[in-house]
This record gives sequence, C-alpha cells and structure tokens, in this order.
Amino acid sequence: MKLTPTRVLDLVADFLVAAIAAWIATRVAYSSFPPISVLVGASLYPVAAIEAALAFVIRSRVSDSEIGDGRHQLHPITVARAVALAKASVHVGSIAAGVWLGFLCWVFPQRGTLRAAAADSPGAIVGMLAGAALVAAALWLEYCCRAPDDPTDDAATT
Repeated sequence: MKLTPTRVLDLVADFLVAAIAAWIATRVAYSSFPPISVLVGASLYPVAAIEAALAFVIRSRVSDSEIGDGRHQLHPITVARAVALAKASVHVGSIAAGVWLGFLCWVFPQRGTLRAAAADSPGAIVGMLAGAALVAAALWLEYCCRAPDDPTDDAATT
C-alpha cells in the first residue's frame, strides 16, 4: 500500500461535516454547554508547535542525509511515525476547526442577546485558529517527511 499526501478534499469534507454537526448540536443544546474559556480553545497550539519543530528537525536531517540506523542518525521508523502523527493530526485539526466554526456560527450572532455567547466567542475563535494551526503544522510535517528523489544514474551510464 502506497502512502500518499493528504488530499485537500478530505480535509474540506472533515471540516464541513464537523462544522454542520457542531452548528446543529450548538443550536439544540447550547444551554447545557459549559463556559468556553480561551484556554480550552488554545489546547491544540502546543501540539502544533511540537509538530512544527519536529518538521524542521526532520527536514534538516533529510537534507543532510542523516537518515539511517547509525548512532547519530534519525532512524527511518521515527520518520514513519512522524508521518503517521502528521496524518492523524491533520484530520484532528480540520475537524477541530470545523467544530469551532460550527459553534461560532451559532454563538457569534447571539452575542448581543446572550451574555454567555459573548463570553464564549473568544475561546471559540482561539480554538478555530488553533485547529487551523494544527492543520498547517501537520501538513508541513508530512511534507518534510517525504523521501528525497532518488538521484539518477545517468552520469554513471554515459
């Protein structure tokens, strides 16, 4: 089975389904939701930061040909695990961003009439941006884990 890059269409589908489901759930049950703080919305930022840092490390190692099973090399299994992390995170981020957007689509217009909606809006905005940051970091990590193109042997055969 060949591992392919994440398709944008898959992310858009995740995002839209999550947004619609969250909007419906928020419309039906907003009164039973707990207050949304900014810290709740910011929970994905540390994961995005770790993945972005990991991407730069892996990119540096790949460009310096330091991938292998040697003592000071990055093991290929570690890179494969990073790809798996990126694949999972990109979907988590798109779903999280969609959930926060769906929540915001109901809450934001209610800010003038509901004090709770006004208080919940900043946390939801931070959460939506955190989901987008996770998507960006995961896509960058996935990109950095690609194997470099194999050099051709044209010079050796001529």
